Amino acid sequence: MTAEEMEKRLKATYPQSTVAVIDSRGDQHHFEIRIKAPELETKTLIERHQEIMSVFDKELKSGEIHALSIKTL
Repeated sequence: MTAEEMEKRLKATYPQSTVAVIDSRGDQHHFEIRIKAPELETKTLIERHQEIMSVFDKELKSGEIHALSIKTL
C-alpha cells in the first residue's frame, strides 16, 4: 500500500479531513499519518487512534503495513 492509497482511504472515511501520509522509511511498510478531521474532534486520543487504525485493519493484520505513527491535529 502506498502513502497515496492510504490518503485516499482516509479522505473517503473522513471526507472533511485534511490528511498527510508520509512513508517514513521509504519502504511502504512504516507510515506517519497526520490528520485533522471534524469527525474525530469529540473523541479521546485513544479513540482517535483506534478509529484510524481500524481503517487499515486488514493491512495491519496481514503485515502489509508494519507500523503507523498517528498525529491528530
